[in-house]
Amino acid sequence: MARTAQDVLGVLRGLQIVAEACGREHLALTKHLWSNSSVRELLEANVNQTVDALRTASEQPSEELKKAQALLQETGERGYVVAQGLSHLLQTNFPCDLNALQPINWQPSSSTSAVADSAAGHVSRSSRSHSDVADAANLDISSITLLEFEEILSKRNMNRNVSLRTPTTPSKQLPSDPKASPPTIKATPPVPSGNEGILSKDTEYVDNLMRFVAGTSTMASSKAAKTAAPKAPESTLPELSKVAKQRRVPASRLGRMATFGGLFAGLGVGTINELTKGALGLGGSTNMRDALLSPANAERIVDTLCKVRGAALKIGQILSIQDTNVVSPQLAKAFERVRQAADYMPDWQVERVMNTQLGPDWRKRLRSFDDKPFAAASIGQVHRATLLDGMEVAIKIQYPGVAQSIESDIDNLVGMLKVWDVFPQGFFIDNVVRVAKRELQWEVDYAREADYTEKFRQMISPYKEYYVPKVVRELTTSSVLTTELVPGVPLDKCFELSYEHRSHIAASVLKLCLRELFEIECMQTDPNWSNFLYDVNSRRLMLIDFGSTRFYKHEFIRNYRQVIISAAQNNRDGVLQMSREMGFLTGYETRQMEQAHVDAVMILGEIFRYDGDFDFGKQNTTERLAALVPTMVAHRLCPPPEEIYSIHRKLSGIFLLCARLNVRMNCVPFYKDIVLGKFKD
Repeated sequence: MARTAQDVLGVLRGLQIVAEACGREHLALTKHLWSNSSVRELLEANVNQTVDALRTASEQPSEELKKAQALLQETGERGYVVAQGLSHLLQTNFPCDLNALQPINWQPSSSTSAVADSAAGHVSRSSRSHSDVADAANLDISSITLLEFEEILSKRNMNRNVSLRTPTTPSKQLPSDPKASPPTIKATPPVPSGNEGILSKDTEYVDNLMRFVAGTSTMASSKAAKTAAPKAPESTLPELSKVAKQRRVPASRLGRMATFGGLFAGLGVGTINELTKGALGLGGSTNMRDALLSPANAERIVDTLCKVRGAALKIGQILSIQDTNVVSPQLAKAFERVRQAADYMPDWQVERVMNTQLGPDWRKRLRSFDDKPFAAASIGQVHRATLLDGMEVAIKIQYPGVAQSIESDIDNLVGMLKVWDVFPQGFFIDNVVRVAKRELQWEVDYAREADYTEKFRQMISPYKEYYVPKVVRELTTSSVLTTELVPGVPLDKCFELSYEHRSHIAASVLKLCLRELFEIECMQTDPNWSNFLYDVNSRRLMLIDFGSTRFYKHEFIRNYRQVIISAAQNNRDGVLQMSREMGFLTGYETRQMEQAHVDAVMILGEIFRYDGDFDFGKQNTTERLAALVPTMVAHRLCPPPEEIYSIHRKLSGIFLLCARLNVRMNCVPFYKDIVLGKFKD
């Protein structure tokens, strides 16, 4: 018995020793994990941060109170954005207000017309508001048929005719019996000359709008261009599209954030909708990327960017000219529609901006001012005016809130696109965004643009084929720029001119680009064709919009010139060596990447190697460069030098312009005269 007790005690003692050993082992393991854990560092950092915050708060209580107030305000703004996004999400299911639709009769029938006639006395008091609702500019054309839209326009014309009758003409009492036959409409007598112009303009507006909806305007103009002999357009001002409309620009940071919040929520709903339809076999998509870039989501992107305008719209315009290997065709198509946007500020918002910038008596400093702009872009819109001395000027007015929201707008848009993995890895979108932010900061500073306009006017003065308008300093601020109004039409309106004019335009633009790079080392980097106006009478290029103008370092231009010379001499080794020195390549790229890069440079240098008339209209340069893009995107190890973004954007725009002008031109004399002859080292 004693032996058994001793054995039991021995077993218990052994279990105690094992338990103690396990405890020591677990304690050592816990200490090891704690000493190497990021949680300990995080807690220590939080404790230290709390101690520092308390110390700072005791030393500077007012500053800390301001920071706390700003934090609370930002939290409130973010909460508002979420709520606004949910509101937009709910509105996607109920897009129309029933009360707003009541004034419009969508069912054209005799009984409905009779009821409307019987209520004419009551409707007369609200005819103006009903006319506004039924106005074609405020209608969602996609939600109605062409016949319904034509009926609305015909009613609009009838209402206009009634409103233009003389006050002495007694109006007939319409029958109140719904069964009564409608009165016979007699021919309206001729309207006095004062109203005749209104009728003709209104008729022209309706006709143009109907042509636009039916899709016949473009076809008719193209057929006329083919059948009629090309003639020089008159040197008149460009004008907005016939369907351009007034649209308020959200000026506050909170309002712009709410708009992007609504877009983000709408994209999520649209994507889920497409995936659901694809899973059920109802014509949707089963791929996340395709579902995101559905036509409905593309429409949401276009509508939002056209509403906020500013930096986000500018990014959309930049992305619209990217290759489809970089940006999907659906997204590129949406951004192309953004690039053609032509909405403009309402009159009251223009008045507010002008009062803020030039004072409440700004109209007294002008003889006349056109309330409707003749041009609208991503940053601002341009109005025609006349000074007191009779000088005609163009007044560019910046959209409110654009300059203050560049950072947030771009971050919101690009961040949203990065979440959905829109860009490939080799695109280096962060580098593109950094360059775009800096250039946009330049563009919204109209005082800087005025300085560069005057500098460029002085530097380009020796060449009489170009003209830069004068700046009116007394009517120029950081958000309003007034310059001399110059004649001419945008270059995209010159494609049907005679070959002599087209050849002269192409040569002038290409020589200007080379002079900017290798002679004055200062370039207007925006390739928008509307920044060049061609005056047929004087055969001069009118250069406008110098917001994105910049100088380049002489060392960079010298190295870039050497790349061009090597390409013109068919020296592939020289191109590769200088590309490494400039930072295009790191030296560690694959052989495939180096070959693709050199091939791209050699393709661009063809116009300076071919000693003869280079046919821009029949070249396949764009296709060959597009074939190299996937390789360079996949194998690029570093972004190119930041100067290249603006230079190549301008060069690609000039090359595309020459192709659209369909000219044959010998570029070797330009190369010898400017690249080799004008550069001063």
